[in-house]
Amino acid sequence: MQFDVVSLFPEMFRALTDSGVSGRAFDQGLCQVRHWNPRTYTSDRHRTVDDRPYGGGPGMVMMYPPLNATFEAIAETRQAEMDRPYTVYLSPQGRPLTQSRLQALAERPQLTLLCGRYEGVDERVMTRWVDEEIAIGDFVVSGGELPAMMLMDGLIRLLPGALGHAQSAQEDSFSDGLLDCPHYTRPAEIDGMTVPSVLQSGDHARIAQWRHQQKLIRTQAKRPDLYARYQADLTTRDNSDSTSDSQI
Repeated sequence: MQFDVVSLFPEMFRALTDSGVSGRAFDQGLCQVRHWNPRTYTSDRHRTVDDRPYGGGPGMVMMYPPLNATFEAIAETRQAEMDRPYTVYLSPQGRPLTQSRLQALAERPQLTLLCGRYEGVDERVMTRWVDEEIAIGDFVVSGGELPAMMLMDGLIRLLPGALGHAQSAQEDSFSDGLLDCPHYTRPAEIDGMTVPSVLQSGDHARIAQWRHQQKLIRTQAKRPDLYARYQADLTTRDNSDSTSDSQI
């Protein structure tokens, strides 16, 4: 998977490219990243990328000309692939990032990630280049770099070969609409606490049933909104199956 990251602070991404699961994925060539700094595409000696907003108000806005030139340069690199870069703007105004959205984005061979700063970017950049906005929560951070790294890390985990066990990503929280079940490791007993006996039984059918029950319990307790959505989806599927059976 190819990431093209538009950022004024490309050095921040070393935390992602040099460490952990994502670092290994980059080392193995499962994904690549190219950094594009809009300052490279400025024409003044101060390499200015921001200016005061029309209409007044606090803060500064990232300017159209250097960002437009940046995106045009990225588009030129995609000419051989005959496709337009798909651009995601990390913004608190975007729709919340979910596991299902990650799974859909992971199907794309390339993503351009725009990391805003200051009060945001000139709206004309949005109009011409941005395909969708994504938020990682209902809060504001200083720039789009950290949200972009979170998005990238979530995508990299889904790439074949990125995780030590292919099933790991399939069993993560949200992969089936539920939170994950509790996990334990050695020792079996410590400080008066014991690993549930079912997990030590070797009975894989019982273990699978226990884990699913725990997912339901956890999701209902911690995220009732997710639990309600899960139950609604079950009802929809059941009704659909009933309708299909009646037509046979």
